[in-house]
Amino acid sequence: MRIVSGKYGGIRLTPVKSDKTRPTTDKVKESIFSMTGPYFNGGTFLDLFAGSGAVGIEAVSRGMARAVLVDRQFQAIKAIKENVAKIHSENQFDVIKGNADVILKQLSQANEKFEMVFLDPPYKLQRIIETIDILADRSLLAAGATVICETDNQTVLPATHGPFQVIKQKNYGLTNLTIYKFKG
Repeated sequence: MRIVSGKYGGIRLTPVKSDKTRPTTDKVKESIFSMTGPYFNGGTFLDLFAGSGAVGIEAVSRGMARAVLVDRQFQAIKAIKENVAKIHSENQFDVIKGNADVILKQLSQANEKFEMVFLDPPYKLQRIIETIDILADRSLLAAGATVICETDNQTVLPATHGPFQVIKQKNYGLTNLTIYKFKG
């Protein structure tokens, strides 16, 4: 596992030492950013189920100004902190340990706004639609925000949902990517 491109491209990342996380492959990461960028000029990125933090770190490497990396597992937070330390840019990251619902409430109370969000919850607990509704209801999304959803290949997300419109979908074997644009 490595940072694919950008300012920190090629740096190897530490995986989470746990069987409770499923890392996003480099191929899927590259696809995410070729469909949404591939490079950015600022903005804030939220990875709500961050695992090793690889996707959020990749976003910052490609030009996002800041990333908020959230996970509830101790081993994931440990890996995220190790990976952020490898790129010597800790001031661009907020690493938060906690339950996604609780953290979303706290981020809303802090008036956070995100230009891009990555949602890759545990496949057995797919709550993508519920989570994007919370993001919109709590005013956590900037106008025109992009929400990237990684699911298993059995999960089919709707083409439209309230203020969300699918702009791209792609299958990678066992993984589906669905990218929404927020029209709020």
